[in-house]
Amino acid sequence: MPNSEPFRLSETDGVFSGPVRRPANASKLAAGSIHDDATAQRLGFRGGTVAANIHFEQFPPLLEAALGAAFARTGGLSLYFLSPTTDGEPVQAFARLEAPGRAEVWMQNADGGRVCEGTAVLAGPDEFSALRGRLKGVRPAEDLRILAGVSVGDEVRDVPARVDSARGAPRLAMITEDLPRYHGGEGFAGRVAPPATAIDALRAVEGPLFARVQDFVGMFGAIELQMLNGPILADHDYLASGRVLALSESPKTEIVWYEASLTDPKTGRRVAQMILMSRVLKASSPLWA
Repeated sequence: MPNSEPFRLSETDGVFSGPVRRPANASKLAAGSIHDDATAQRLGFRGGTVAANIHFEQFPPLLEAALGAAFARTGGLSLYFLSPTTDGEPVQAFARLEAPGRAEVWMQNADGGRVCEGTAVLAGPDEFSALRGRLKGVRPAEDLRILAGVSVGDEVRDVPARVDSARGAPRLAMITEDLPRYHGGEGFAGRVAPPATAIDALRAVEGPLFARVQDFVGMFGAIELQMLNGPILADHDYLASGRVLALSESPKTEIVWYEASLTDPKTGRRVAQMILMSRVLKASSPLWA
């Protein structure tokens, strides 16, 4: 559902909060994915889940107000996802300043349960980010079947990546926090890619990096998006590189962590980097039948 109410920032006892929003499940028609009601329910979820990268879209105006306007160009947001949401479920984003240029962040649902939690910085990279801290405690996997063809250290380089504004138009039609920069305003050098599609540009590495992984349903478990010389612009050609950082497991999932970076081939400058953790659902694969 589109953002029908203006953004209003509140602050109480040092905690900044944005408005309650109802993110739409933009991929609910993607049959066979975790966003499809039938597939999600078969795998034990309440319904098709809203992709974690969509939740990123509620944070930019909140963090620019709390940390500073430079967040759009150099800021980082590191989120670990705790509880999936479904289409139109109300959620609210929060930030608490920990130090100048740094904040604790979280999102909660209508019952007060946390959808995600993490950290944000005005400028990075942040060696003490929420996800870098969690990575230090990852226990190596002992039994991987779906991800058996993936190894820590696998990498790919110079993968073409691009955010196409025409393809991204449906995303803007239902975005929770629409900003002028996503339409070419605010003095940037073009249309700025909203967080969800900016993350998709960095995910260009997944095809070649996981070419041998097939027949599974996965879901995002954690994402860290860090601007270096940002923002990421729509209709601009980039090169993406990626490397597998860790492989782990739980009783119900196989887990892969990877990092990716985006470079502007015209200038050679790194524009952004990302850490992403995906949970691969064992129940979705015949390898775990």
